[in-house]
Amino acid sequence: MEKNEKLKECRDLLLKLHKTMLDLERELYEGIHGQQSAGQFLNLLLENDDFAWLRRFSLLIVEIDELFDQKDGIAGEDIEAAQRKVGELVRMEGGDDYFVDKYKYALQHSVEAASLQSELKALTGEVA
Repeated sequence: MEKNEKLKECRDLLLKLHKTMLDLERELYEGIHGQQSAGQFLNLLLENDDFAWLRRFSLLIVEIDELFDQKDGIAGEDIEAAQRKVGELVRMEGGDDYFVDKYKYALQHSVEAASLQSELKALTGEVA
């Protein structure tokens, strides 16, 4: 698999993992606070500190998207740097305890999240 293709697959899996964890967090939040409209939930995602841990995923997805949007193509070192960042994320490196706790909770309570995590680990060369 070419480096570009591998990074694209990582991005797609990250997006699915992010969506899965968003859905889990929404379910938990709404179980306590009641149903939220799409707009209300978006505001929570952007402004509520309880959801800040998910921003690491969305920021990395955006960063990868911006690489693919470059008109001159992507430099090999940029692909490798993005791939390393994906690996660090799935290893839960560089995150605070809250990030790690929330991420682990999502993996323990969602079969889909755990499966996507395993796929990402395999794709980035991590031990699954």
